[in-house]
Amino acid sequence: MMNQRQLFLQHVAQTSPSALMLEVVKGQGIHLWDVHSKKYIDLISGIGVSALGHGHPSVIQAIKEQADKYLHTMVFGEYVLTPQVQLATKICSLLPEVLNTVYFTNSGTEATEGAMKLAKRITGRSEIAYFKHAYHGSTQGALSILGDEYFKAAFRPLLPQTLELQYNDQRCLSQITKKTAAVFFDLVQAESGMTVADKDFVLALKKRCSETGTLLVLDEIQTGMGRTGTLFAFEQYGIVPDILLLGKGFGGGLPLGCFISSHENMKELTHHPVLGHITTFGGNPLCCAAALANLNAILEERVVEQVRYKSALFLSLLQHKAFEHISGLGLMLAIHFKNEEMLQNVIHQCMAHGLITDWFLFAPHALRIAPPLIINDEQIKEACEIIIHAVEIVSKH
Repeated sequence: MMNQRQLFLQHVAQTSPSALMLEVVKGQGIHLWDVHSKKYIDLISGIGVSALGHGHPSVIQAIKEQADKYLHTMVFGEYVLTPQVQLATKICSLLPEVLNTVYFTNSGTEATEGAMKLAKRITGRSEIAYFKHAYHGSTQGALSILGDEYFKAAFRPLLPQTLELQYNDQRCLSQITKKTAAVFFDLVQAESGMTVADKDFVLALKKRCSETGTLLVLDEIQTGMGRTGTLFAFEQYGIVPDILLLGKGFGGGLPLGCFISSHENMKELTHHPVLGHITTFGGNPLCCAAALANLNAILEERVVEQVRYKSALFLSLLQHKAFEHISGLGLMLAIHFKNEEMLQNVIHQCMAHGLITDWFLFAPHALRIAPPLIINDEQIKEACEIIIHAVEIVSKH
């Protein structure tokens, strides 16, 4: 009889030639355990998902309570589902007044897809602008505005009428015209190795969008829910988007995303055609109940207020001559090494010593640091010690 690892390789679709093969049996707080009872620090939160770590009691309790009531009914704005209503009301109460209507999706990628349709519907335009090294998802529409040809070439033809711009370069903004329906933008480009947007560039981008009647769509799928030191990263830039995308940490560990805009904008999906955007599972009541508990716990436990301090602690401890530089904002950090080979060796040494980390799609030489926001001082020190030790081992060979 085949074991779990053999069955995994035979029946679960692989996405790279060499899977990590970490067989997880338990998660609690910032830690995961494998089948051999080895304990790991999860320094990537399932790629920014587990903001409150694994198994937060409030989230688990909310899941259990909702599971006892009902699961799937119909979710796309026809039935009044209490978990949806409560979550939408709560998230909108934390946003500028113009962002007052939520469309729930299964994921961040689907939030991108919905926002692309909404932007075209509102403006009557078809061109979508995006930035070099942007990542907004992997479905075909989202892939069309992914800023790296290596990941796109094999799947062409993709959507026509897309426009690639240069991140943090104001000279490119004149390319946004009255033909442009929307600009999709990350305030921290995670997959390029945690590249942070310049405030002057963001303000100029917003101004250009306003001048041309172009919608500014902020992708806060990774930056949202406090990861950068404010609940939403745009709060640090003095702007308000026309459409906001959330996902990953929004769902509390369950699959949930959304796009948020004004009630007036969202009404465009109700006519010509009716059911302008529909989903079978987006806004599933179990996911919404978990997300609401997750959001309430983030606020009540004052998690966001500690992010900048914890980020500074990481930066003070992560000192080594092998580091080219460290980039990022809040608890979205990247350690840049001289090449991909060294980084991969460091990742494997970290794993061997009980720490899970990762690399980036467009920065394969950089190490990802995006731990659960609940990580404490001692855990940060332990994580940094493991990274430094791993680098020392690799540097000697």
